[in-house]
Amino acid sequence: MGCLVSTPKDTGYNRRRPGNVGEIAVFVPGLRVPKPLDFSQPLSDFLSKNLIERLAALRTRIVVMAAQEAPTVTRPRRRTATQHGGSTLADLQQALEDYLPVLLGLVKDGSVLQHKVQFVWVNQEDDVEETAISNAWYEVLSVLHLMAMLSFSQANLLLLPKAAADGYQPKVSEESRRNAIDVFLKGAGYLDCAIQHVFPQLPPEFRQDLPVDLAEGVLRALSHQALGQAVDIQLGMAIDSTKATLAVKRRLACEMVKYWKQAEDSIINLPLPNGWGEKHQLFVKWKHVEAKAAAYYYHGLILDEGNTEKSHGMAVAALQAAEECFKESRKASEAFNSASPISRNPPLWGTMKYLSEKIPKDAGSKVRINRDLYSHENIMETAPALPDFALALKPDEYQLPTVHPSWNGENMIKGQTTLNPLKPEKT
Repeated sequence: MGCLVSTPKDTGYNRRRPGNVGEIAVFVPGLRVPKPLDFSQPLSDFLSKNLIERLAALRTRIVVMAAQEAPTVTRPRRRTATQHGGSTLADLQQALEDYLPVLLGLVKDGSVLQHKVQFVWVNQEDDVEETAISNAWYEVLSVLHLMAMLSFSQANLLLLPKAAADGYQPKVSEESRRNAIDVFLKGAGYLDCAIQHVFPQLPPEFRQDLPVDLAEGVLRALSHQALGQAVDIQLGMAIDSTKATLAVKRRLACEMVKYWKQAEDSIINLPLPNGWGEKHQLFVKWKHVEAKAAAYYYHGLILDEGNTEKSHGMAVAALQAAEECFKESRKASEAFNSASPISRNPPLWGTMKYLSEKIPKDAGSKVRINRDLYSHENIMETAPALPDFALALKPDEYQLPTVHPSWNGENMIKGQTTLNPLKPEKT
């Protein structure tokens, strides 16, 4: 296995990084796009012409659609429907789902065919433009990653505020919020499947050849991002609900902090270069500190309901921490948006629209009141620890599909297809 840098002679999609991606509600590090390949040359001695043509047709469809879709994912406001009125994201997702059962035939029962074809994909976060690996499990991993990124792109579209019919500020409907949660959990499910079931198929030394886009830490960070953004939506809906208590809001905010902490821990030490990689790290850092602002705010409000000087002193410290985290999050947001490719925040809505108004107001007033009532000694110098709640949201359970029926004995021409104890080819 190995990496290849593309040359001007290469055919198919070439990486073109945009300078400006407009509004971003959900971070999507571009789309990795597959390059064209010829299945017949490496597989003609093993498989029937019909099966080879099926593989080629399914993959070529993805190559064409992904190359067309990649530029629009980075400029979501410019997206248009297909000529038939459908979603191109959904069409590409369906093409990937159609391809996967047929592709899995190459790895069925440890088949030596898994090493016969060199698969090439264009990267987004890695310095190396293309990665070529002769292992069908690399292709499976790349397909699952692309399916997840399409889910993230769909969530981004759902969460960009739309102009309201009543002429008021653009907003995100409750239906879009609920649909986005479902899409996030689905995307996290694809990533979890990749981590739990595909990575173990690649020997550790082979994983070192993977681009940083597919590094285990990046996949885990993306999965935690999906769950963190889903909880953020839940918190926004709780804020809008008259039935949700402060305890419910605090719990959601604290869970959100844990998801983003896990995302940051997964990605912080990875060698992500400038461009999408750096922007990815900055997004996670921003959302982590933003979540802490929400958690400290609700923790402070609950502590302030106590009847002791100690609880009120802790409330002051928590609310001060919320205000500091809020200020830090604004700086982190600016750093994220100014990093290449340049982006901007959509109009505020949901959790941060509410907290951007409440944190400065409530923190300032409650701190002044408590400081007037109590001596400085009763005010904590550092923020109290946040409650540690068990995480409720989990990725959807996604299982790799069964091998397509076209992989039957009639489509095998000759040659042993069970795994030999030989070292796989490296390219």
